[in-house]
Amino acid sequence: MLHINELTYRIEGKLILDAATAAIPGGHKVGLVGRNGAGKSTLLRLIKGEIAPDDGTINTPRDARIGHVAQEAPGGDDSLIDWVLAADTERASLLDEAEHATDPHRIAEIQVRLTDIDAHSAPARAAQILSGLGFDEDAQRRACREYSGGWRMRVALAAILFLKPDVLLLDEPTNYLDLEGSLWLENHLRAYPHTVLLVSHDRDLLNRAVGSILHLDRGRLTLYSGGYDDFEEARRETQRLELKLKKKQDDQRRHLQAFIDRFKAKASKAKQAQSRVKALAKMQPIAEQVDERVVPFRFPSPAKQIASPLLRLESASAGYAADTPILARLDLRIDNDDRIALLGQNGNGKSTFAKLLAGRLKPLSGDIFGAQKVDVGYFAQHQLDDLSPEATPYDYIVRLMPDATEAQRRTKLGTFGFGADKAETKCKNLSGGEKARLLLALTAFHGPHILILDEPTNHLDIDSREALIRALMEYDGAVILISHDRHLVEATADRLWIVRNATVKTYDGDMDSYRADLLAERAARTRERSAGNGSLDAAQTRADQRRAAADRRTELAPLKKAMQAAEVKVEKLTSEIAALDALLSDPQVYATDPAKAQRAAEERGRMAKAAKAAEDSWLAAAEAYENALSQ
Repeated sequence: MLHINELTYRIEGKLILDAATAAIPGGHKVGLVGRNGAGKSTLLRLIKGEIAPDDGTINTPRDARIGHVAQEAPGGDDSLIDWVLAADTERASLLDEAEHATDPHRIAEIQVRLTDIDAHSAPARAAQILSGLGFDEDAQRRACREYSGGWRMRVALAAILFLKPDVLLLDEPTNYLDLEGSLWLENHLRAYPHTVLLVSHDRDLLNRAVGSILHLDRGRLTLYSGGYDDFEEARRETQRLELKLKKKQDDQRRHLQAFIDRFKAKASKAKQAQSRVKALAKMQPIAEQVDERVVPFRFPSPAKQIASPLLRLESASAGYAADTPILARLDLRIDNDDRIALLGQNGNGKSTFAKLLAGRLKPLSGDIFGAQKVDVGYFAQHQLDDLSPEATPYDYIVRLMPDATEAQRRTKLGTFGFGADKAETKCKNLSGGEKARLLLALTAFHGPHILILDEPTNHLDIDSREALIRALMEYDGAVILISHDRHLVEATADRLWIVRNATVKTYDGDMDSYRADLLAERAARTRERSAGNGSLDAAQTRADQRRAAADRRTELAPLKKAMQAAEVKVEKLTSEIAALDALLSDPQVYATDPAKAQRAAEERGRMAKAAKAAEDSWLAAAEAYENALSQ
């Protein structure tokens, strides 16, 4: 169990946590929520021990391992799979020691511990996690340095999931994931065997992956059972009851005060008045409900409407080199009132397609009609880093409104949520959510006909995301949305396009059917690989097909036989190693026949090497067979 007891913490005199208390039972999955700046990340740092509280304690079970995603993304020449495996330092150390140990008792201890931590299945588990986060087998063998920062952070997430700590702390883990990766993470966390404390603004993740919500509000912690929707309803009901009780108490206080004011000077009523003074003093006032207002987003409508279609793509292709297009066969149209969400894994070309629509890329071939008269606003997550650190929101508004008065500029800034206290704040001192709000304001400032939003919610809290949804509903232009936030997609998009197989096509289902398709595709990949993807010419006759199939079987028979023989050898060696592990885990063998234990340990070492060689041979034979099948 994770106990947070009377925790108090201040930053530069500002009270962040005020005697916060909570108890999280072992094995529970809990979502930590609160407004941006409430102190969620600070609480995680306190639990990790990176900073010390001013008062109070945090208690975890003895020997409990607390895990969190590393701040720095992995780099260097290590492959992804090796880097994830190396995260388990105990396993690496034990395997290294097992190669050189000679003491029978120590050998037994090593083998028992390796069995306890399921060390021999570690490569398969690491590969499965990396696959779920979007890395196929070839990608897992590539060096970490070959990937960008966002992809490396996925590897860091894979490493901590592989370690399976007793208390897993995650701070916005979906920020670097696409929708497919978010769906996989949701399923993985739901089945995670230990305690999880998850900071997230993803409503669907908080509804599906956790069983409790820990709310941080004005320095205090309150634990609610259920997902985020349950929390919202319970909180609203609590607020309704508190408001009702406060009204009743206020009426009672006014009645007591009126009696005191009327009779305190009369001798005959002095005692009664005095008793009411004491009752009034003892009455604990119910706190006023203070619900922080979320400044709405406002996207100005286009000054001049254009007849549909706004854009029409005919046989267009896009990419960064003429001879290697990333997307081709693009035949699509965008109308005035469209709300389109782009689906597809990261790396399939969603951002490339967005840049093509925004005019940042010229088509390699084909035509885009309407591009000359349509104004496009383009928001991309990486543009947050392009904001000038020393510039202020007011500086940006001056550039956009050079002829306006100061009052007009500040009024405009106020509609975007930048009041007097934030208008002159340098961008380097703005929070991630404030930078996102500023960039959205700049993107939509002139009322574009098409608003393209590429992951706009990464730094927005849940209430700000709801405000964004309302703004998109009221906006009169077309919207193209790329987001891993399923709630945002479901609430705003009325059309789905899927980016896959080097093109963009209309997807006829909804988000639930897309989720089901993803799960089905993931389950079918292994079967597809083993079956191969070769096919015969449809024009062949049945006799030709049978003859070709017979010739094909004859040609593949030696490869298949070699693959099966290697597989049998691997299974035989694995079985023999398991028998030796059982022998070596028995303390009696060391007491009665230490020489036998020594021989068994040496034999296990030889068999482990033979098993690795046999497995390499099996993989090579299987790869040769699959390559032949696909030819």
